[in-house]
Amino acid sequence: MTSKQDQEATLISHLEALRRALIRSFIALGIGIVPLFIASPYLLDFFCEQIALQGGLTLHYFSPMEVFLLQLKIAALLDVVVCSPVIAWNMWQFVLPALYDNEKRFIRSIVCLTSLLFIAGVAFCLIVCFPLIVQFGMSFAGTSLQPVFGVSNLVTLALWLSLAFGCMFQFPLVTYALIRASIVSYETVCSKRPYVVVAILVLAALLTPPDIVSQLMLGTPTYLLFEAGLLAARRYKGRSQKEVHPENAPNLVRNDSTSTAPESDPAQTDATNAVAETPAPATDEIDFAAPSSKFQVGTEKDADKWKPY
Repeated sequence: MTSKQDQEATLISHLEALRRALIRSFIALGIGIVPLFIASPYLLDFFCEQIALQGGLTLHYFSPMEVFLLQLKIAALLDVVVCSPVIAWNMWQFVLPALYDNEKRFIRSIVCLTSLLFIAGVAFCLIVCFPLIVQFGMSFAGTSLQPVFGVSNLVTLALWLSLAFGCMFQFPLVTYALIRASIVSYETVCSKRPYVVVAILVLAALLTPPDIVSQLMLGTPTYLLFEAGLLAARRYKGRSQKEVHPENAPNLVRNDSTSTAPESDPAQTDATNAVAETPAPATDEIDFAAPSSKFQVGTEKDADKWKPY
């Protein structure tokens, strides 16, 4: 009964810690949404100006509340991005007591690399790929067909593409984590490299305009990041094998031919050799009436003739 109560108390304490972490995260999100909503009109104007400079477009809105909802959507997305360190810190404090030291270091590095790769993917999308998508959409314009883009559709497309590119740039990190966790082996991933290249090209074709230039612009850095993940996994594999090598483990007992036996006592060695060189007498030459040592009494019939030395 006591063990069951202890388990229930432990579960309740974990749930309380999770509740505190979630409450602090939502408080941070609530505090950050206000200044970001105030700044969202300036960010929307900057985005529209960049689109106008790149493609010569004039964006339109088609309902009275469209711009307000769009500003709220931008503020909410930026709020999650800006408050992500606070959210990550609270979640880290929740899972920290259950981790070993090596797991703490690994997760800390994973969190940092995830943030950097996500920011790199978003920047690559907005700076390189999204202008190409806009230019591809404008390529259908003609004398009888003029493009009219809604600001909500274009901003929503930019946000979703940024999210997709940020997630796609996590590909090398996922590869490294799978190899390090021994879910898949390094040799298996290397042997499946052609399939990985095909998967990257297919994803690049789905996320970019249907032209070879934009597909290569997305597929090339993704494949290079994949190779970087394999390189990191190979270095980790070599380091782990070096740590368990016998030369790096002095406490391991070697059973090879180079191992030397401990030195023995010379007197004991001479006595052992003398005993080994003494020929054993034949069975019919043994005189049981005269024991060869004081510990030998002979046969039962000659026991009364035995005299101690």
